[in-house]
Amino acid sequence: MKQVVWIVALLIIIGGCSSTKNPNKKPVILVSILPQKTFVEKIAGDDFQVEVLIPHGASPATYSLLPSQMTNISGAVMWFRIGYVGFELSWADKIIEANSKMEVVNLSEGISLIVGSRDEKNGKPVGVDPHIWLSPVRVKKMAQKITDELVKLNPKNYSKYQAKMLTFIKEIEETDIAIREEMRKFAGSKFISYHPSLSYFALDYQLVQLSLEQGGKEATVAHMADLVKTARDENIKVIYIQSDFDKEGAQAFAGEIGGEAIQIWPLAPEWSENMLMISHILSDNFR
Repeated sequence: MKQVVWIVALLIIIGGCSSTKNPNKKPVILVSILPQKTFVEKIAGDDFQVEVLIPHGASPATYSLLPSQMTNISGAVMWFRIGYVGFELSWADKIIEANSKMEVVNLSEGISLIVGSRDEKNGKPVGVDPHIWLSPVRVKKMAQKITDELVKLNPKNYSKYQAKMLTFIKEIEETDIAIREEMRKFAGSKFISYHPSLSYFALDYQLVQLSLEQGGKEATVAHMADLVKTARDENIKVIYIQSDFDKEGAQAFAGEIGGEAIQIWPLAPEWSENMLMISHILSDNFR
């Protein structure tokens, strides 16, 4: 009898602790990639617990959710999608099924996208380049959309979110101005990437990105031969590779052109600093 009473008492204590703790938990917002966490926190401050679905070092093209992540998904109030990264296309239905009450916001909506083609039946874009976070012009629009959605979640903090958004937009504009100034003298210059992650960056700053990968697939022998010829003709001595991608193909290509493979990290959470670093790396090698 005493044992039963002790167990009941323990359950009451645990339940009491649980009930007092839960109200203090911050609402969970999901984001797909690390830079988005930065964007949300720049605007929301610490009002929310922002959880990144694709962890550091994982590829957005191929990552699969872990069972341990389902807890955060099931309790989230909102998910900010980038829009077209491979992970989202593969897992969106399962994520939404795990939490049908969660608001899903596609940050690529209303943004000018680099599109391979359009479906003849429904007009939807096909082969969309997902790397919109590497364009300050597009990040400004994303910041406004994030702000609008945060206000829906927490209307009383409208003024706070608007003020923090304006501060973030000023940072974005200053970053953009600095990169434009640095890239101005290199307009029309070509560079080669293993994975075409800098397409929007190139578009914003009048550069020409050539890519070893095509359509998410490794280069054919013919395509590699064409790029080797272009590199030699244009005196390009560098191929850029994402830090979370296999280096072997890039290093083989670098050997063919008598150059080197240089790492960049498009998914770095320190967005402004990383954008400027990418600009500096490109500028140094254009010279």
